[in-house]
Amino acid sequence: MKENVVQQLHQMQPDEQTKNKMLDILKRFHSQEEMDEDSFADSTLSEETMEKILSGQEISFDDLSLEEKKRFHIAIAYGELSKMIKPWDPWWSKPSARNICLSKEGTQLVQPIPDQELLDDDIGSDEFSKVPLGPETPLPPLSRLSSKEPSPLLTVHLVDILYSYCFTLRLYNGDWRSDALGSVMVVLSVSSVLGQGAQPETVLEALSHCLEQVCCPAYRHIGGLQFGLGVIDDVISLLGLGTPALVCALRDMHWCIQEGEKEAKSERPRKSQRGGTRSAIKLAERKIYFIMCWVHEQPEEVWSSLAAIVRAEKTSAMEFQQINRSEDLNNKTEAKGKSLIQEI
Repeated sequence: MKENVVQQLHQMQPDEQTKNKMLDILKRFHSQEEMDEDSFADSTLSEETMEKILSGQEISFDDLSLEEKKRFHIAIAYGELSKMIKPWDPWWSKPSARNICLSKEGTQLVQPIPDQELLDDDIGSDEFSKVPLGPETPLPPLSRLSSKEPSPLLTVHLVDILYSYCFTLRLYNGDWRSDALGSVMVVLSVSSVLGQGAQPETVLEALSHCLEQVCCPAYRHIGGLQFGLGVIDDVISLLGLGTPALVCALRDMHWCIQEGEKEAKSERPRKSQRGGTRSAIKLAERKIYFIMCWVHEQPEEVWSSLAAIVRAEKTSAMEFQQINRSEDLNNKTEAKGKSLIQEI
């Protein structure tokens, strides 16, 4: 079965329809980003106000002028103030992420921490950058969870799920615990597998949906298409770390889902945004647990092959984006040339 997974992975090629959909997404959001840049030119706060904020002075909303209040709202919408927050250092970029030790049953084992990370902890390193713990209880074999053979599409579904996990952690600066339910809702909105019960058949199809979601108005202020493409690198990094890191990531995600479910149960019914929120969260929890058990049983070569496919799809997207920018630049140059001729 393990050999079949690798073989089937190489056979998963996107069709022309899926490729065209990705191209349409890249074109649409490239145009939107250009429009955003133009409208953002006059949206910043005054230099005087920004200097006061950066110097630590307390400024209330009432202290701002009417024009500054308008600009303040625009700055929030475009994520300008988020630049003042120290960027989160992902746990999968830590040296210790390459030395995760799990038992044969998938449970966490005691592992050494590199001296540099111990030093970082002493000087107040971000606790949310630490590698999440592995499962506390043994992971059951897949045969105990289902009598059916695992779908060959689980590799694709894993890419979708990992993308939503990485994006959510980036969005919350590594701290999903600050709003577990909100984090879960982000996961469900980005992941077609968890949020819609979709069954993407290729890596390109899975990534296309994720990019479309993170570039929508609700999340575009975070960084738009460039940020969305950057999250693909996070997915590649996780896959490159192998089975132990993937199990820890999915266990962290599973914990997030469980905590979000608790918050959803404690909310008043009218406060819940959707009637099916709890059932959707419960279903997502089961899917993540199942795929965590599936990941635990896969050979390491599956992840290197999958990472290569994800990297190739991102490269193709970047190349298309570069061509798109070049065409736009040429069009603008031609337009300026025509205007000059007309003026003469």
